[in-house]
Amino acid sequence: MSIKSDRWIRRMAEQQKMIDPFIPGQIRDGERGRVISYGTSSYGYDIRCADEFKIFTNINSAVVDPKNFDDNSFVDVQSDVCIIPPNSFALARTVEYLRIPRNVLVICLGKSTYARCGIIVNVTPLEPEWEGHVTLEFSNTTPLPAKIYANEGVAQLLFFESDEVCDTSYGDRAGKYQGQQGVTLPKP
Repeated sequence: MSIKSDRWIRRMAEQQKMIDPFIPGQIRDGERGRVISYGTSSYGYDIRCADEFKIFTNINSAVVDPKNFDDNSFVDVQSDVCIIPPNSFALARTVEYLRIPRNVLVICLGKSTYARCGIIVNVTPLEPEWEGHVTLEFSNTTPLPAKIYANEGVAQLLFFESDEVCDTSYGDRAGKYQGQQGVTLPKP
């Protein structure tokens, strides 16, 4: 298994629509000045957060149960910024739609800009032949409100290509998160 370079990522994005939309370079400046960078990096791809957020709130005194998740525990927000309450979290989705090849595993790690502010980005591995918008989880570990910026970089994808094709892919299993379009809540 080997980690893939910017050249490989560019080729896969152009030939197989692995990342859509795809930014072939690194963007650091926008209409309003500096942005948190996104696009192709040396050995990865920096994904962006869309402007759709689900902010966790406990106004109903619910218990967080992954087998029976209460979607009333979230407030839906569409905005260029998301303010996450102290010691809470928010869900979002990527701008990019991903199509992972059968012989590739993708690991997603939060960008250091957010990590240095106490904001942790959590995403599970993207398995072979998974496709969709990635649901992102932002944990605010601080005692202060934290800000997330839509349409800017939030995490980096690292692509690992195997020497052989897997026997059973996520697509073969018809995984429950296959083809997700928006911010997707837990499914039992």
